[in-house]
Amino acid sequence: MENYEQKLGIKLWAEEDRPREKLLLHGRRHLTDAELIAILIGSGNKNETAVDLSKRILSFYDNNLTKLGKASILELSRFKGIGEAKALTIIAALELGLRRKETTEEVITHVTTSKDVYKYLHQTFANLNHEEFWILLLNRSNRVIGKFLISKGGQAGTVADPKIIFKTALENNAANIVLAHNHPSGNLKPSESDDKLTRDMVASGNLLSLYVVDHLIFANNRYYSYRDEDLI
Repeated sequence: MENYEQKLGIKLWAEEDRPREKLLLHGRRHLTDAELIAILIGSGNKNETAVDLSKRILSFYDNNLTKLGKASILELSRFKGIGEAKALTIIAALELGLRRKETTEEVITHVTTSKDVYKYLHQTFANLNHEEFWILLLNRSNRVIGKFLISKGGQAGTVADPKIIFKTALENNAANIVLAHNHPSGNLKPSESDDKLTRDMVASGNLLSLYVVDHLIFANNRYYSYRDEDLI
């Protein structure tokens, strides 16, 4: 029975099963984005196969996985045939893909320029539709000790508490600190609160010998560096 099924052409399989069979026969590189998503959701609705539904979802997001990765559970659940469980599966899969890429990029352990920081933290801020504030801790040789999430907020902003930042840095024996946050709006221009926080952090850090060496703002695969602008 097994040998007989293996000889069946892919066209004889049910439409929603074809991506699975295609993966088994030819490997993952031969599947389209829609077919991979179809495997995740397993089934479509009474009017669409899993593949057709996946194509429609991708089309809504301009066939851009980065845009799809920013979708919320509520947004995905609006597609007929996508309930909460399927939406969670899609979001979890895309997040794993981001973390996998982040793991390979974090081989950068020595930070000397703003571009090094951008490469190290780029995936941390990728696809976020809310604001987060992170710090990158360095030793005296500017080698990375670790990165830490300080706060997260909505689209309008988030509050970074200097006490938490310096406490985290002291507990990890850091010598230098890089501040980093994102602007979900896509606007790279620092706000007045960004400027004030940076000035206050630099001044306080100098007193504690915990030097704030840069502050980066991330937006749409671009970044703004206070150090590059001679503001630190």
